[in-house]
Amino acid sequence: MEKIGVLVVAYGARETAMVDAFTRSKNYKVQLFIADKQRNPFNVEKAAKHVVIPDLDVEKICKFAEENKANLDFAIVGPEKPIIEGARDLIEKRTGIPVICPKKQYAIEASKVEQRLLFQEIAPEANPRFKVFDPKNYKGTDAVKQAVYKWLDELQNQAVVKPDKPTAGKGVGVWGDHFTTKEQLFEHFMSNFQYGTVIIEEKIDGEESSFMAFCDGKHFAPLPATRDHKRAFDDDKGPNTGGMGSYKDASDYLPFMTKKDRENELAIAQKIFEKWSAKIQDPTALRGVPLYLAFMHTRGGPKILENNSRPGDPEIINILPVLKDDFVDVCYKMIEGKLTSVEVEKAATVLTYKVPPSYGGYADVFPNKVNKLEVDTPVDLSAAYALTRKFGDRIRVYPGSMELKNNQTCALKSRVVGVLGVGESIEEARQVSLEGINAIKGAALWSRTDIAAKQHIQKCVEHMKQLRA
Repeated sequence: MEKIGVLVVAYGARETAMVDAFTRSKNYKVQLFIADKQRNPFNVEKAAKHVVIPDLDVEKICKFAEENKANLDFAIVGPEKPIIEGARDLIEKRTGIPVICPKKQYAIEASKVEQRLLFQEIAPEANPRFKVFDPKNYKGTDAVKQAVYKWLDELQNQAVVKPDKPTAGKGVGVWGDHFTTKEQLFEHFMSNFQYGTVIIEEKIDGEESSFMAFCDGKHFAPLPATRDHKRAFDDDKGPNTGGMGSYKDASDYLPFMTKKDRENELAIAQKIFEKWSAKIQDPTALRGVPLYLAFMHTRGGPKILENNSRPGDPEIINILPVLKDDFVDVCYKMIEGKLTSVEVEKAATVLTYKVPPSYGGYADVFPNKVNKLEVDTPVDLSAAYALTRKFGDRIRVYPGSMELKNNQTCALKSRVVGVLGVGESIEEARQVSLEGINAIKGAALWSRTDIAAKQHIQKCVEHMKQLRA
């Protein structure tokens, strides 16, 4: 068995799933060098060398790569921050080690305006209506207010406010969730506008799916559609989070989608990739997951909500454990420019996250249901891991926002641990995931109970029927 070395830049459970996929390789003995945001217990156990870089600074990551250059065959970056800040460019320049993620110039999730302009040029039919507000174009608050209100009239107030780049403002705001009057919307808008360009898009009615594809720069290998549950609470209530869980069906598309919906997604994504890559001189620049598209399926076909330049967290966790191909071989093909397709098992998967009371505002909304989570509260994963005796590979436990301290696994402030269930049907996979989640003891963690639930899926199906009618 060939021995290889891989550098993994890690943040949470997404990268834990990558580490798991590497360690389960049947064709290679993988030695892992992990640059991690914290002392993730899973990663510490699996790594030949593990370093903590809390801010995921690209200079520090590159230094770690340089120190271990002799043992590294390639690197893979999961989190968006180091991708956007040019981790690949720096590591490849200084070490020559091939890195799997897009180059800095093409990590277009760094700019929501850049995304919209690119998609408007290539696939305008998939772009919602939008307008860009650049501070340089307006003299004073009254001028920009007049322009914003005029645009809101055109949208009948059904609008989404997005800062072009991460700012110190209020971030993304949605009509009906964050504001219900023009005055409230404008206040939200100005909190972002004082730091830079803001984009206002039309709010779209439909059902959302996540589209990802592995890419070697020349070829585009689509992965099955997944569904992320972004809202904090059951029945899609509460604020948006990083994702409380996700699912995929045994087929390539989701229960509320038709085969034609999937074909439309593929056609749009393929067109964007082909026309975008044709403009780029470096044929490797888009290596990795350059298009992780959030599609909204509407009565008029799929619309693109946003794009990310990385594997989805949690959505890639639904796919890695059911790859038919060895993940190491997939990575090598991405590096060699030979990745034409990726084989995935015909299995359903459901991922549920357990999170602390502060996450998603749960403790504020339900103060009587949870105890205050103290920092570094121990979490016992042993009963969840023990379920492998019952389910075998049909259950995976992936620590995320956890830290190994004094030989204890402790909960931190974000999505603490994800449990993936695999089954022939979504419901079967969901029951495995829930059993694993309920086996986790210790800190006052909570989770949504309806990730991939029958009633949730049926609601989505009925919604799409109404829209199509």
